[in-house]
Amino acid sequence: MTIDLAPEPSVADLARRTAAFVRDVVLPLEARDGVVAPTPERRRELQDAARAAGVFAPHVSAEYGGHGLDMRGRATVFEEAGYALLGPLALNIAAPDEGNMHMLEIVATDEQKERYLRPLATGEIRSCFAMTEPAPGAGSDPRALLTRAERIDGGWRINGRKWFITGADGAGFTICMARTSGEPGVATGGATMFLVDADNPGMKIIRHIETLDETLFGGHCELVFDNCEVPDSAVLGEVDEGFRYAQVRLGPARMTHCMRWLGIAKHARDIAVRRANEREMFGSRLVELGMIQQMIADNEIDIAASRGLINQACWELDQGRSGAQSTAIAKTFCAEAIYRVVDRSLQICGALGVSGDIPLSRFLREVRPFRIYDGPSETHRWAIARRVARHAATSGAGR
Repeated sequence: MTIDLAPEPSVADLARRTAAFVRDVVLPLEARDGVVAPTPERRRELQDAARAAGVFAPHVSAEYGGHGLDMRGRATVFEEAGYALLGPLALNIAAPDEGNMHMLEIVATDEQKERYLRPLATGEIRSCFAMTEPAPGAGSDPRALLTRAERIDGGWRINGRKWFITGADGAGFTICMARTSGEPGVATGGATMFLVDADNPGMKIIRHIETLDETLFGGHCELVFDNCEVPDSAVLGEVDEGFRYAQVRLGPARMTHCMRWLGIAKHARDIAVRRANEREMFGSRLVELGMIQQMIADNEIDIAASRGLINQACWELDQGRSGAQSTAIAKTFCAEAIYRVVDRSLQICGALGVSGDIPLSRFLREVRPFRIYDGPSETHRWAIARRVARHAATSGAGR
């Protein structure tokens, strides 16, 4: 059987145009203005340029102005967009908006799609996803969800506290996960998703959380829902089915994180290889030294392995499978491999690498939290091992 891993011609063409756009537009802008906390005006400028280049919104369907790529197609294009830290923002594929668009296309009603998805897909507004809570609330274990929503006449009243809500500052709406039945730490169901408009007086941003990474638009915020009232039409999907809908978002979102960060790993690799070819030391170029060659080779291995795991997981998702094991494996490996690539690249560049003259120190700060975001590596390893043990117990493997 012939296996062809090459992308479809239309996807390959979009990836080439995306790479050119990032090289010609985004990277010069980053070099000129920096990449920390881009302004709303800069965001609009970048997205207008992406529209003009025909590379905007590759992930949403044509109905909402996108290219309608499946997960495997996204892997090819998102990697090229991720070569610059602001590339995903320019294409409107940055977290959390990209994951929210994916879920809204699948779960939302027609009315909700027009009200929330369409302006989100066009870049008119941004969004956030409010699930994570301060301890002892929901984090790696969503069953610990403490935020509650209770029925009132014509709607719901939400009370709770959320934190590490990426993009909350300036978002047009929030998708809030709240418990509508069951007890925290016990129930595997009982959560419901609610669409909460930014001007709702019951939802307030308490603070920006200072973090190692700085380029995710809108920051990481702490929110309070204090008698936050929403109508019945704000329920996304069905009541008590929020955890099930979250899986529609979380698996693909883990993969798109991997795709974007893989682009940064490639960028770091390229910077290091150029430096190794140019820098002379001890009578030879760095690239001729065995220890440098090993680091360059290990970078290639990590990049290739990450890409292979991403493609495997995306293929499963495109087949309609849950992809729980493959996405957990890919996310865990990629988060660690991408950090290794950036770290090795910085080491190859020496003092220049830790300086602000090249972006490697910025890359290192940006990719390090990925080993925690979307589930820490330890949690994914625990889940991976449990699935392996469960499969062995039911199949009789090893007997």
